[in-house]
Amino acid sequence: MILADKIAELRKKNGWSQEELAEKLDVSRQAISKWEGAQSVPDMNRILKMSEIFGVSTDCLLKDDMALQPAEASDAAGAEDGKTYPVSMEEASGFLSHAERSSRRISLGVMMCVLSPILLILLSAYREAGALAMRESAALGLGLLALILLVGGAVALFVTVGLTGQRYEYIQKEEIDTAYGVDGIVKDRREKFRPTFTAQLVIGIVLCVLSVVPIFVAMICFDGQDTAYAAAVGALLALVAAGCLLIVRVCVVWGSFQALLQEGEYTPEKKAESKRVAPVAAIYWGLVTAGFLAASFITRSWDKTWIVWPVAGVAYGALITILGAIRNRKQN
Repeated sequence: MILADKIAELRKKNGWSQEELAEKLDVSRQAISKWEGAQSVPDMNRILKMSEIFGVSTDCLLKDDMALQPAEASDAAGAEDGKTYPVSMEEASGFLSHAERSSRRISLGVMMCVLSPILLILLSAYREAGALAMRESAALGLGLLALILLVGGAVALFVTVGLTGQRYEYIQKEEIDTAYGVDGIVKDRREKFRPTFTAQLVIGIVLCVLSVVPIFVAMICFDGQDTAYAAAVGALLALVAAGCLLIVRVCVVWGSFQALLQEGEYTPEKKAESKRVAPVAAIYWGLVTAGFLAASFITRSWDKTWIVWPVAGVAYGALITILGAIRNRKQN
């Protein structure tokens, strides 16, 4: 089977139209039509991209005498626990491309979550101060609507990233064995990305540190004015959101390099630790979510109960550290 026939068959097997495939590959529908009609041949970048989205190897696409088969990593993902999972050059390239796309979605989702309570806080403060002619229920409803829409949009982004990245989960969770040349290419790409990583990480951290400045300005210049404090909190959250956007984006990309090189948080030992912690994380965040919803609905203070999340995040880090220390003490 020639490449043209394979592209058409794989497209139809996934239920995509030529327009949908063209959008995924960032080409025109006419280009897809020409590829499937054997009138032209896609370049190597498109071949690699098709290998990723179709879940087949590049050899499978390019060799006429080779039947359509799942990519090497698909078999690896279903391998038995305790085995080393092989990662081909094509799979590593696909994983890095996925991480780059995911970094934008995840960072945007985090920013939306941080920004979500701002309107609710401002409406509540300005209405109570008499600076806004609006019924309490209307202010609360509008603020909650904005919060839910932003959080809902963020959840949609997170779920999309999770679903599209399922085939690469084993790289981050299991011990892997990269093909010859993969480590060298990954290290080279990491070094090229390092200046961007350093710059955006520093700027993001500085923005988070400076986020408290509006609070101090409100205390100094507008002592006792609730509207000024509400505006200061809004500015604080906006600065934190901008900082998180930069930090999360570069950290996701940097993490993809570490995952392939099995460094940092992705060493075999750390992966094993993550598996042990997973049940604790599921229970912990489930209880936090339940507590947040219960407190919010009972008190109707949605403009205040959001503080549960940053507090829970810090507490979670402490909890994991304590559990790790206890486990190490038992082992020793």
